Amino acid sequence: MSGPNIRPLEHRPALEFRPSLALVSTYIPTKCGLATFTHALVNALAASRAIAPDIGVIRINNGDDENSSDDRVVASMDPNCPRSLGDAAAKLNTYDVVIIQHEFGIFGRDDGQAVIALLEQLNRHIVVTLHTVPVSPTIRQKHILNRIGGLADAVIVMSNAARRLLDRSYTISPDKLTVVPHGAHCYVSRDRGRTDGRPVILTWGLVGPGKGIEWGIEALVQLRDIDPQPLYRVVGQTHPNVLRREGERYRDSLIALAEHYDVTNMLEMCAEYLDHQRLERVVGSADIVLLPYDSRDQTTSGVLIEALAAGKPVVATRFPHASDLLSSGAGRLVPHQDATAIADALRTLLCEPALYAAAVDQAHSLVKNLSWASVAERYADLAATLSVDRTPRVA
Repeated sequence: MSGPNIRPLEHRPALEFRPSLALVSTYIPTKCGLATFTHALVNALAASRAIAPDIGVIRINNGDDENSSDDRVVASMDPNCPRSLGDAAAKLNTYDVVIIQHEFGIFGRDDGQAVIALLEQLNRHIVVTLHTVPVSPTIRQKHILNRIGGLADAVIVMSNAARRLLDRSYTISPDKLTVVPHGAHCYVSRDRGRTDGRPVILTWGLVGPGKGIEWGIEALVQLRDIDPQPLYRVVGQTHPNVLRREGERYRDSLIALAEHYDVTNMLEMCAEYLDHQRLERVVGSADIVLLPYDSRDQTTSGVLIEALAAGKPVVATRFPHASDLLSSGAGRLVPHQDATAIADALRTLLCEPALYAAAVDQAHSLVKNLSWASVAERYADLAATLSVDRTPRVA
């Protein structure tokens, strides 16, 4: 089935043409990883000489978000409202290239099927970034991703694991796929630890079931003999959707678990959403980053990238993105839901300085091309390449 035709762009020489971009995503001040990602990407794109300066953002919301003060937000979109989708599509069709950030949970009901309705109304070049590629998708999820692949001109994933999964289990043309890594901020300070000498183990990000923090707390029981005792710092607000659904039940259960195991003196929980400046200080003060996630599907982790960019060894469960990046020695991979394995990995890094130093060196070697400026140039180059091609897009 053919997709909508691309309307001809103005006929300027290829090297002079700078396409205008519109991005579709959640966006600040919404407190979620995708909003933070898109804000960082937009800031970096604005500095690129390969695209036009008039970047626009269509901000996804469901009527319960405060307004954004960023003047690049040109419209908001309620994915559950057909009229809102139509208005957003009309606005997007005034740009040369549309870049859509995709997560199943942000495009409304039924796994976000509204993204298909939006794509079908676009007549410009389309790039879709897939932030989640399920290992075991539902029938509907698989249909949505395959249809996205049919309608888009290019599909970006952020890890080789995600690309392999799409090649193996989905019907998206390999010619449309490209890997552009998750961006990371450039960390200046690499200070470690605390003034009292206690090593710091850090988990950060929005808190909710599935983060696996309980396994980190249980692992502390087996680290009490280390002198000085490590401090496990958990920093992040409860995820807004979790908070609406069940309040602070998960956070309260973590505190109760620490009390049960008598490790409250080894746990520090801070319900704070981290902006870039605060994130740099918090990550800079850590010795090890712990990602004990329950998910086996996670093909992209911004927290993992930020940790490595800061030169921090990472202990993580074997989700796909971690398996890709940590197998070379920048940390330790552990089985899911295994407190003993987590404790053993943490002990190795905390108590063996040579192994710790080697992990730090390997972390630095992995992130040479992960600055937001480098990532934005990849997006800009792709947009410019698509815009030079005036032929109709075929889905």
